[in-house]
Amino acid sequence: MRTSIVFGIAGSILLASCSSTATTPSATVTTLSPDSERLFRLSWEAIPEHDGTHMRLRGDVENLYGETAARVQLLAQGLDTSGNVIDQKIEWLPGTVSPFGRAYYEVPNMRPAQHYRVTVWAFDRGRGPSSRKTAPWAQSHPARSLATETNGRGDWI
Repeated sequence: MRTSIVFGIAGSILLASCSSTATTPSATVTTLSPDSERLFRLSWEAIPEHDGTHMRLRGDVENLYGETAARVQLLAQGLDTSGNVIDQKIEWLPGTVSPFGRAYYEVPNMRPAQHYRVTVWAFDRGRGPSSRKTAPWAQSHPARSLATETNGRGDWI
């Protein structure tokens, strides 16, 4: 009986230590990918929205790395004069950013702030179509069909 109570308490402590709240952006936590600052260059400008009470951030993400970046999430933050976050939003970048390529983005409906900051919050590394090569045996040749031709020994080519 005593052993089961001890194991129950130990299990509860273990579960409590493993379960934590998700990481949320703040003035000091601006990315889930620490290497994103060297892999991406971002530019942005703030322009007034049509309603006159909000701002829209628009700019470019430049991929400085030789792999496609997919599922890119941008963190846009509005900061006051002391550097405190007064507004923030995570926005998905549509599509992918090709190796050494650029992608345009917009983050609408930001509250007016003294200045803004945009960082790459998270992304997936992947191989894009530009980096895939077709194997020589899979290339189509107009003079022969790969599905019906053999090399004389019974092997398909």
